[in-house]
Amino acid sequence: MLSVVAAACTKTPDPKVPRNPEVRISSASLFDAGRFAGRWHVLQSYTPGCAGAEQNWQEAAPGRYALAGIDCTGAAPAALAGRAVVTGPGGRITPDIGFGRDVVFVLWVDQDYRMAALGTPSGRWGMILSRDPAGRADLTRAAREVLAFNGYDLSRLAAR
Repeated sequence: MLSVVAAACTKTPDPKVPRNPEVRISSASLFDAGRFAGRWHVLQSYTPGCAGAEQNWQEAAPGRYALAGIDCTGAAPAALAGRAVVTGPGGRITPDIGFGRDVVFVLWVDQDYRMAALGTPSGRWGMILSRDPAGRADLTRAAREVLAFNGYDLSRLAAR
């Protein structure tokens, strides 16, 4: 009887969402908004056809960005335009239009800000960004490990 009650209380994961919502998620504690600013290339994303897309996170003011490029958070690539502001500890960024209006969590960025893993508590999307269009294999592995640690299903992550 107890197992039936426990099974009834367990949430069934949404098959369209690439992240297990039962797994805790955290953002990068030592995030520097100024160093994150600039051009990024999407290496891997849950949006088909997005690998290779560019995003520009232009610093508009300290902790504020003007966004341009391609939004890789929906069912298909879309234009990315709007603004975003750092709103929480670590790399927690709130966009006004793009990214499905989800709070963007910078889950990880390497110490030289060459590669980053982004996601959101809702788990609707996640991606790996790189300054270099080709990326580095070791940093890509590290970014994938961070996504997995935060509950993302790596088998559904589309790469270049």
